[in-house]
Amino acid sequence: MFGKKDESKPKGRIDSLIGTGTVIEGNIRFTGGLRIDGEVRGNVEAAEGASSSMLVLSEQARIEGAVSLAHLVTNGTIVGQVTISESLEMQSRAKIVGDVDYALIEMHQGAVIEGRLVHRGGKSVELKLAASN
Repeated sequence: MFGKKDESKPKGRIDSLIGTGTVIEGNIRFTGGLRIDGEVRGNVEAAEGASSSMLVLSEQARIEGAVSLAHLVTNGTIVGQVTISESLEMQSRAKIVGDVDYALIEMHQGAVIEGRLVHRGGKSVELKLAASN
């Protein structure tokens, strides 16, 4: 309890920023925190062993490629496979077109996933509409 640090939790710190209007063509590998307000045409992944890596996507952000890291908070668009080892938070304007492999997920009303949800541990999750009483 006292004196222990939980290395798996995100630090909430942004080390790098890809600004609005910026387009990057190529893969990105990062450590720490990365915020994207622009566009990336390539894969975005945390460096090996970066268990506290965090990616934040603003509403204007778009990634066309695979995303693989520990923590993701998104309000933007991802077209590609998403693999999250710790936590995924999808805000109301977030959209993912592709399969999502996750450990913990939080989806706000309005968020969209066009693909399969696969919970880490091998169990597939199938969402169904609730019946009205």
